[in-house]
Amino acid sequence: MTEYQKEIMRFDKIRRIEHWLLFISFTTLAITGLVQKYPNNAVSLGVVTLLGGVQIVRIIHRISAVMFVLEAIFHFAYMGYQLYVQRKKATMIPGVKDVVDAVQATSHNLGLRKDGPKMGRYNFAEKAEYLAVIWGLVMMGLTGLMLWNPIFTTKILPGQFIPAAKVAHGLEAVLAVLAILLWHFYHVHIKRWNWSMVKGTLTREEMEEEHGLELEEIEKSEVAVPISPVVLSKRKKIFYPIAAILTIVLASGLYAFVTFEETAITTIPPLEEQGTIFVPQTPTPLPTKAPTATPGPQTELPAGPLTWETGIGAMFEQRCGSCHGAMGGLSVKSYETLMKGGKSGAVITAGDAANSPALLKLADGKHPGQFEPDELEKIIEWINAGATK
Repeated sequence: MTEYQKEIMRFDKIRRIEHWLLFISFTTLAITGLVQKYPNNAVSLGVVTLLGGVQIVRIIHRISAVMFVLEAIFHFAYMGYQLYVQRKKATMIPGVKDVVDAVQATSHNLGLRKDGPKMGRYNFAEKAEYLAVIWGLVMMGLTGLMLWNPIFTTKILPGQFIPAAKVAHGLEAVLAVLAILLWHFYHVHIKRWNWSMVKGTLTREEMEEEHGLELEEIEKSEVAVPISPVVLSKRKKIFYPIAAILTIVLASGLYAFVTFEETAITTIPPLEEQGTIFVPQTPTPLPTKAPTATPGPQTELPAGPLTWETGIGAMFEQRCGSCHGAMGGLSVKSYETLMKGGKSGAVITAGDAANSPALLKLADGKHPGQFEPDELEKIIEWINAGATK
């Protein structure tokens, strides 16, 4: 093994387990979330079908969200232990040097600088990505809990916050997925395959390129002064109760939020009882048929001879009155105005229904106002009988 192939330990088992839990929960959240944001996409429909329906997708999404938050709670508790009890440096916090490193790295990549910067345990890109994860946790966590408990949310905030939370939740998810695919995946798996979260180590060559400053510190073999057992014990006695209380409070709060309000998962009846919950929108075929008037109740005519006053007038008023008060000069408001006709002349030929213009107009079935078949028979009978008043 050459000097450059020498393996240098970077991450212990706890950090590697954390990473894999984060990977599993984030990936599951991304898949189950995006198929709900874009439900009409062919890939989304395939994934939803494969997973057993949108109800199962929602359940998996929420389980992954809980897993993500629990992992975050553990992360901050473990970080607190390292910072307070073990007194390790907060190497993930960005500083002025990271700004300088970013400028120097950009200059080096553009060919304006011969050598790149020497960076510490975490370089500026990794720190930016870590802060992005923290931001995503806060944004996605808050909006996700608002959507999980919309009724409770609207008791505190205006109702407009629910659709706003939905938009923010979806767009932040898209941003997070793009950041992982375009930024993280390139630096960790394309630029050079990084095994540190699998084996826990990097080669000396990789350390020299990505973490040159940390490599120098390691090779100086500066042995840290061990912490006194008395001091260590004292710190643990202070840290453990506080960490335990905060962890219980956060975990209890999470449990309360995810069980406080019944959501669509439990309130929508099962599929076999409810029917199809989600049907993809389909385009309306063109050309569309013009809407037709909904038939109204039929006019009951009294027994005896058919006249205008015994029901024929009411029939015309019901079917034609809404239009024929002015249209074409024809009015059906009275017997006299109907028999007078419109601008084109008479519309009723007494004694001859077959040649009455009004009946000819209705024969093609395209006139907006249409009589029911039995009503039309009564009108024809009335006209043939002389169209009396």
